[in-house]
Amino acid sequence: MPKNRNLFSSLALRRREVLSSAVHRVWAWAQEAGAVTATHPGRLRFGRIGAGTRLAFPQGTVFGERWIELGDHCVIGEQVTLTAGLMPDLDLGAETVLTLGNGVVLGRGSHVIADTSVSIGSDTYCGPYVYITSTNHSYDDPDEPVGRQWPRTEPVVIGPGCWIGTGAVILPGARLGRNVVVAAGAVVRGEVADHAVVAGAPARVVRSWDPEKGWQPPLRTPAPVPIPDGVTPEQLAAVARLLEDPSES
Repeated sequence: MPKNRNLFSSLALRRREVLSSAVHRVWAWAQEAGAVTATHPGRLRFGRIGAGTRLAFPQGTVFGERWIELGDHCVIGEQVTLTAGLMPDLDLGAETVLTLGNGVVLGRGSHVIADTSVSIGSDTYCGPYVYITSTNHSYDDPDEPVGRQWPRTEPVVIGPGCWIGTGAVILPGARLGRNVVVAAGAVVRGEVADHAVVAGAPARVVRSWDPEKGWQPPLRTPAPVPIPDGVTPEQLAAVARLLEDPSES
């Protein structure tokens, strides 16, 4: 009897492994087949989707694509929401509402809500669950539920080369300059100058670049050492293995 139980247990384990492997293969196939690119847009018809740009599968809520332009080589993570207009099936006119420059990265679960103009500059990287919106709820009337009051909208401009940390919120009317760093969880409104670091809710400038003095206050950590020219990925992998286990040398 124990031998039979061991046999049944072994068969059940094997079936589970086979099923798990099959599920992973199907999911990998779905991720590849469901990704959106310029050559395979699926049901989505963006105003523009640049060469090398990819929206990972599954996508989040996407509507108003006709008024959304995506630059070249953008990386849009899973479950990212991209919307133009207050709701689907509106005619928003002739002008683009939501623009992503070349090389923009939107991390998993991020939202970009463009009820009026939102522009994200080239090479801006957003971590997971970033929320960028041009719309805010109104609460002018104390007797009316907030959700039923007409919202306020203001354009959002994010300059090129910015880094926006996980869970940050960019509010209507925000204007970020070039190479701005937004700390994780920050809530940003108003104007932020070029080469500034902002943190907090509401966000405030905690570090900025002075052409004569450099970063103020000074950086606490040394600058990273760049990878020398000519180093191959295989060599880097070998160095990583040595660091993990010096005995391999």
